[in-house]
Amino acid sequence: MLQRLIPAALALALASAPALAAGPQLKGQAPGWYRVQLGDFEITALSDGVLHLPVDKLLQQPPANTLRALQHAYLGVPLETSVNAYLVNTGSKVVLVDTGTAGLFGPTAGRVLANLQAAGYKPEQVDEIVITHMHGDHIGGASASAFPNAVLRIDKRDSDHWLAAEQVAKGGDGAKAIAALVKAFADTGRFKPFDGSKDGVEIVPGVKAFPAYGHTPGHSNFVAESKGQKMMFWGDLMHVAAVQFPDPSVTIQFDSDPATARPAREAAYAAAARDGYFVAVTHVSFPGIGRLRADGKGYDWLPVNYSANR
Repeated sequence: MLQRLIPAALALALASAPALAAGPQLKGQAPGWYRVQLGDFEITALSDGVLHLPVDKLLQQPPANTLRALQHAYLGVPLETSVNAYLVNTGSKVVLVDTGTAGLFGPTAGRVLANLQAAGYKPEQVDEIVITHMHGDHIGGASASAFPNAVLRIDKRDSDHWLAAEQVAKGGDGAKAIAALVKAFADTGRFKPFDGSKDGVEIVPGVKAFPAYGHTPGHSNFVAESKGQKMMFWGDLMHVAAVQFPDPSVTIQFDSDPATARPAREAAYAAAARDGYFVAVTHVSFPGIGRLRADGKGYDWLPVNYSANR
């Protein structure tokens, strides 16, 4: 008798229990970092967040072509565009490749420093900050006080151009802010521009800078190599993957010299596809690390396979 009453009582209790309200949507994402081992080097991708770009108006081709390519990739405008930076730990030196925006472009970006710390590093551990070029989404986070032990390295062609008095005046508040960032490093003896060379300029053992001029006068790629493995860090050789990987000839309004930027882009894509090394790209969806494979006149982008054992 008791065994029959218990299920009935339980059913009655459940029926009279108040309904629970649905939990609120929480928004946000997990800390934006991801690690890859490159020989003896540890590479940590750091997300600065995203920028919302009207790429149909920025790319130098008919807007309809851009919109068609985006639609093919299930994307639209404005395009939510990743801003990535990369930390290279060689075992003896820690090198930060670009620094994100530090909020210069609004609240959807500016997270490199926080994500560096979330990844387990302290900013005072950074020995070298290497800047692909002096646009604000690459150098905005280069704070001499936030990185008290770091040396700032930029191709001299870029620093000479962007720090010229007439260029700073023409660029307004943003240009003045960037000039002030560089001055803070210079005032403490920690700004060391380099003369670009096609043979590469060594930053630390295993990490070199190579010219990729055109997007800006001193735009540079950086290369990390360890135990026969290689990764090249592109600054702005790529802005819109859905467009420029299939057609590397497409330039963007941000290019200082499109006629030079285009062959620099085409040569970098061809070399990456031919040699099969990793590339790490500022404006490809986070973590922005992958390989290229030639496909007709363009390329397929093959993102790094996710691994929990990095």
